Amino acid sequence: MDRMNQILSRVRRCVEDYDMIQAGDRVAVGVSGGKDSLSLLVALARLQKFYPVPFTVEAVTLDMGIEGMDFSGVAELCRTLGVPYTRIPTEISHIIFEVRKEKNPCSMCAKMRRGALNRVILERGIRKVALGHHFDDAVETFFLSLFYEGRLSCFQPVTDLNRTGVTQIRPMLYCGENLIRNAVRQENLPVVHNPCPANGYTKRQEVKDLVRKLERKYPGLRSRVFGAMQRLPLHAWGPVECRRLPPPEENSGSD
Repeated sequence: MDRMNQILSRVRRCVEDYDMIQAGDRVAVGVSGGKDSLSLLVALARLQKFYPVPFTVEAVTLDMGIEGMDFSGVAELCRTLGVPYTRIPTEISHIIFEVRKEKNPCSMCAKMRRGALNRVILERGIRKVALGHHFDDAVETFFLSLFYEGRLSCFQPVTDLNRTGVTQIRPMLYCGENLIRNAVRQENLPVVHNPCPANGYTKRQEVKDLVRKLERKYPGLRSRVFGAMQRLPLHAWGPVECRRLPPPEENSGSD
């Protein structure tokens, strides 16, 4: 079974359901080197070849300045795909861990990365950026907001950042993490190991572990939560007549 074709199909469906791409768009893919962003890059690079709405894709990597991260494989992948690639060196890791010594670094890191990425794409005349958040990320973010903020909330499939004029899209929302992991293995994509000191010790990791345990006890939990987010709906999640949830068995984390 071709896992990347499954991802491509779901990405197209998500793009159509949420009207993510318009004719003439230049879409920058934020490529961290992780499995999610690499899968998204491949899917959009393939989608642009036959999608009825013409658009182009570019890849942008913010190098966090963490020693040992080698993006040469990403550059080669982009060359193979025919996608322009830009790597921007930053000192974000140094600022967070050595200068500010942040106890909870993930939130600050995310803000700095978003700001830097937006600046880079705007300098290139691009106003749309695709991020690799997927099905499991959405469910976990919902629980994070509920547990730690007391809100029913999640990032939006399409987010217009009015202050900057940048639009964020998340075309991977119909793709489960296990499907992505298997596709990356099947395609032998050049995943870049991230030796971030905070990896595995975050609130998100705690919620990920909890959701995994709950899913084992209540099969289909993720899909029911995701469906509730669309049907409530959370802001900008629905309802749109054409919008539909992928079958539960396809997104249960058991790909």
